[in-house]
Amino acid sequence: MLLPNFAFSTAYAMVKSVEPRIIPRKEHRISRKQVSPNALRTLYRLHGRGFIAYLVGGCVRDLLLGRTPKDFDTGTDATPGQIKRLFRNCRLIGRRFRLAHLHFQDEIVEVSTFRRAAVPSDSPDTEETGHNKRPPRHHKDEDGMVLLDNIFGTPEEDALRRDFTINALAYNIADYSVIDYSTGLSDLQQRLIRPIGDPRVRFTEDPVRMLRAVRFAASHDFVIEPAAWGSLCELSPTISRASPARLYEEIQKLFLLGSARPGFSLLEKSGLIAGLFPSLSRWTYGNSRRLALLDANLECLDQLYRSGTPASPALFLAALLGPSLEDAALAHHREGIPHQQALDAACALFMKEIPKTVSIPGRVGARLGAILALQASLHRMPPRRPASIIARPEFGEALAYLRVAAETRGEHRTPLEWWDTFLLEPPSVTPSGPPTDEPPAKRRRKRRRKHRRTRETAA
Repeated sequence: MLLPNFAFSTAYAMVKSVEPRIIPRKEHRISRKQVSPNALRTLYRLHGRGFIAYLVGGCVRDLLLGRTPKDFDTGTDATPGQIKRLFRNCRLIGRRFRLAHLHFQDEIVEVSTFRRAAVPSDSPDTEETGHNKRPPRHHKDEDGMVLLDNIFGTPEEDALRRDFTINALAYNIADYSVIDYSTGLSDLQQRLIRPIGDPRVRFTEDPVRMLRAVRFAASHDFVIEPAAWGSLCELSPTISRASPARLYEEIQKLFLLGSARPGFSLLEKSGLIAGLFPSLSRWTYGNSRRLALLDANLECLDQLYRSGTPASPALFLAALLGPSLEDAALAHHREGIPHQQALDAACALFMKEIPKTVSIPGRVGARLGAILALQASLHRMPPRRPASIIARPEFGEALAYLRVAAETRGEHRTPLEWWDTFLLEPPSVTPSGPPTDEPPAKRRRKRRRKHRRTRETAA
């Protein structure tokens, strides 16, 4: 959501040394009862061994807002090697950011070492030891995107290198206080998404931050600070420079957690949708009816999430991309190509183009094609062999997509009602009159007995 035009300073938070604001336990709402026991165990062990141990990032933000965090990330001054020696369940991951994952039975707690922003002396050319070059700890490409960032620092330096002020808060296990090195607490009260530092620099360093700004604005009903929104719209074409795998992970968080409709609206207004799904952007360009259709489809996904039955990645892609793929298939069908063949070709072309931007797994793309292909069988009245259709693995998602079409476009309500009735109480004869998909039993023909000729007859 965009920030309305009212008197509010649009100056971004400056990255500089500031006296942190410390809120004691009695003045904030975070309780240890709200924190994962595994995360608490991690914090206490680090603190007990003499290390600084904070809850950091989005979990502190959500706890202060009264929301339940999805995960609990920990920040510490212990290096990755020290963390690994301290926890037997530790796995070090990542190249761009070296992180420690602590694997518990039902949860993974992420532990990161405090980092700082790079300075000229951190250039890879200066990092030499004897005759050997030390691996660089920080590296940017020629456009300014960070490729490597493993320069350790203080808690303050770590907070000021994060993406947004509301994500730069920390919870100190030593005295249960909340620490704010920036303007995170006031921005939470203002419900404001504000980058730390120059928005252009921050979005250039990591283009995925643009998607994160949209996701937080959509999921928390926050507003994006105007200077940041302007930079985001200007830099939206550069989203394709980010790793396709990271982009796929981020769009799942955006579309599958109950904020798909407002998230899509911000993606479309900012221009990010063109960088993520170019063919979809071309299909919706200048067509308000198609945009309204996608809005309605995604609202259905949000309702599914709120009802406790979130959509799968394949169903989300069907809701977002299905109408455009079906239109492309229909255009080829009118040229004389069989409908199923035309649909297969449209899906294959999409899966060929999309890896350049978003890395959709092949199994998810195949499931998307199967959901769309099964629609013809679901629409047919009366259906052929309904029990065998139900047995197909994509049936549940295909029926959900049929339901989305019935609710948003008013199409195929009769088939949907038929399938709902059939699933509740499979009849011996379908509502339309045809027999069930079990073929009638064939009558067994009697075999004629062969009589042996008697010896007398043979004689």
